[in-house]
Amino acid sequence: MSPITFERRDGLALITLSRPERLNAVTPAMVEELLAILDRLATDAETRVVVLTGAGRAFTAGMDVRGDGLGSAEDGGEGRVARVYRGMARSGELILRLRDIPQPVIAALHGPVAGMGMSVALACDLRVADPTATFIAPFLKLGFSAGDLGLTWLLPRLIGASRAAEIFYRARAVTATEAHDLGLLATLADEGADLDAALELAADLLKRSPFGLRHTKELLNLSLDASGLRGHLAVENRTQTMAFLTEDLAEGLTATMEKREPHFRNR
Repeated sequence: MSPITFERRDGLALITLSRPERLNAVTPAMVEELLAILDRLATDAETRVVVLTGAGRAFTAGMDVRGDGLGSAEDGGEGRVARVYRGMARSGELILRLRDIPQPVIAALHGPVAGMGMSVALACDLRVADPTATFIAPFLKLGFSAGDLGLTWLLPRLIGASRAAEIFYRARAVTATEAHDLGLLATLADEGADLDAALELAADLLKRSPFGLRHTKELLNLSLDASGLRGHLAVENRTQTMAFLTEDLAEGLTATMEKREPHFRNR
């Protein structure tokens, strides 16, 4: 049985980490399978929203360091340092793909959201969690730095540098309630209802303009790297001009005037 399950519904893709006996700890093979799925989604015009979750008691306990996640001493003449670096770089591609695919990605979180799992969750556009979810960045307790798969870039941008520093330096867990208070979560769901809440949020996003969803995600990503307001305004102006030429804009305006839900056709 594959450790990743992939299901398409109307306009929605559901990706599930399915290795519950190991709390969905991620192996190099799982990274490659996830990258292949995200590559397909990058050119999939029919899928407009993605939900990512974990089977069983956890979202994911992070990289499977007890398996081959850190690599053996040697592999085909390649030393351990080189192999570990290559594996980390490949895992980092997963973080980039989650940001780069055009669909908003919603993480449905419960149980441990640890190590690599925390990076993956924060790389998603939106997060929904139940009260059992615990964000864990234990790196300074283990002898690592907290600079793991984009974590020191992602968390400060979501909650501010000072709050992120306190979490990193103390290597402490963040409860779902605290994560919600910090603004990390779109929804704090009832226990066991994180996936249902994520699917409900996805259904709401699917009512929005496909053009608007895709390009708003692009603009949000660009804003994080923008060198200044002037350059970002130019990209926004280009995008809004393109939106004026779509059929969906006319439908959205008509539906607003008629006080009904719009029926977007991605045109």
